[in-house]
Amino acid sequence: MSALDGLYQEVILDHSKRPIGKGALAAGSNELTASHHEFNPSCGDEIDLSIAVDPASGLVTGLAWEGQGCSISMASASILAQLVRDEQLTLSDAQLRIDAFREMIQARGEVEPDEDLLGDAVALQGVSKFVMRVKCAMLGWVALEADLKKVAAQQG
Repeated sequence: MSALDGLYQEVILDHSKRPIGKGALAAGSNELTASHHEFNPSCGDEIDLSIAVDPASGLVTGLAWEGQGCSISMASASILAQLVRDEQLTLSDAQLRIDAFREMIQARGEVEPDEDLLGDAVALQGVSKFVMRVKCAMLGWVALEADLKKVAAQQG
């Protein structure tokens, strides 16, 4: 195992042991909110992911999740929550990151991920080599994508 692989493994383990964003969503009364449940029938992993969006600025102001599953799905949700927390993302910025993550995770290691867009999520690149684990890594990201569509529909 290379030093980089070891670092990535530590990032995944750290996020699965000390998840970021796990819990109830704290949203202001004027914020738009959406929640979505995702389930992976092949392994039983599941997640409920909620977001809050400021209608004036269009920024995602909060992301929270609850779930159960393997360390990959839970670490991926935590990494996603950290990315949303640390960046000031609009709905389109969040979708751009989902698209970049999807491309990375489905490329089987043949695409160089954009670390500026994905941050710690690049640690999950190795998952792309294990087809059965791709859905695990995508679980939270797919839930966020559904939430973004729900909020966009609320905005009219």
